[in-house]
Amino acid sequence: MKNIKYILMPIISLLLITSCQDDEGVVGDIIAPSNVSMSYEIVGVDANNPNGDGTGLVNFTASADGAITYRYDFGDDTDVVVAPSGTVTHQFSLTGLNTYSVTVMASGIGGITTSESMNIDVFSSFEDQEAKDFLTGGAGSSKTWYWAADKPGNIGLGPNDVQANGEHTYDFWFRSNAWHSDKLCMYDAEFVFTQSADGKVTFEQLKDIAYTPGDYAGSIGIDGDTCHGTDVAPSLDGIKNVSFSPSNSKATKDGTNPEYRGTTMNFSDNGFMCWYVGPSLSSKLEIITITANELYVRIEEGPRAWYCLYQTDNPND
Repeated sequence: MKNIKYILMPIISLLLITSCQDDEGVVGDIIAPSNVSMSYEIVGVDANNPNGDGTGLVNFTASADGAITYRYDFGDDTDVVVAPSGTVTHQFSLTGLNTYSVTVMASGIGGITTSESMNIDVFSSFEDQEAKDFLTGGAGSSKTWYWAADKPGNIGLGPNDVQANGEHTYDFWFRSNAWHSDKLCMYDAEFVFTQSADGKVTFEQLKDIAYTPGDYAGSIGIDGDTCHGTDVAPSLDGIKNVSFSPSNSKATKDGTNPEYRGTTMNFSDNGFMCWYVGPSLSSKLEIITITANELYVRIEEGPRAWYCLYQTDNPND
């Protein structure tokens, strides 16, 4: 029996070594993408507008051998965008003629990336300096905002798809009461907008409060209609850049009561103003109306649209 034991052990060892070598052969097939190329088309280019028609829209196309997806860094302080097909449209919102260094990162099997960069000159004529000044108090200033908790309609809900009688332009389905009972946990949130001397705007939420409505919360398996923190929304923390672009929703085009402003705020790094329906959707706030002390915005979430009302007076005082 001892002789049989000593004969079997080398055979088993040999089988294990062979198995490991087979696995290593699969790992060894990882190859970085090659021949990465990127092209672009600025919307509205003609003899009179060599850098675009002022919308700031640019269509990008990328290709590479061995790539399974692509990511774009547009060089304008906005979030990196994933484009599996390599095709994406981006809107540059900095006013005037500006040069951007755009980088595309082609990812292959195992996540290995190869990148390509180029500089492009894009003209944008969109500007809403008044909205920037209302939000911040003007160049070189900061302003703190709060939920309009003491006012009805601080949260609203309506359809996002076109409906009869303009129902997709206002909170047709639901309009909250002042100090709405299931939203009390969010009313302590504070939001600071700052404008630098050169006109750049940043945003910071001072308290880690993310209110998550029921439908979205259920889709990610957490409690709904209550507040969460960075465990659910890690992008709560940190200073975010804010860019401004023309609104292009159906509600903006059709909204007349009140008249929609036509400006959208875009927060970098998935920033948001307490109302959380996902990292990308929550960071795009369509301004309906804004004054020096009140801000009314709309957030699209698939077939739904949320309405949020903020003010500069602290309702907790």
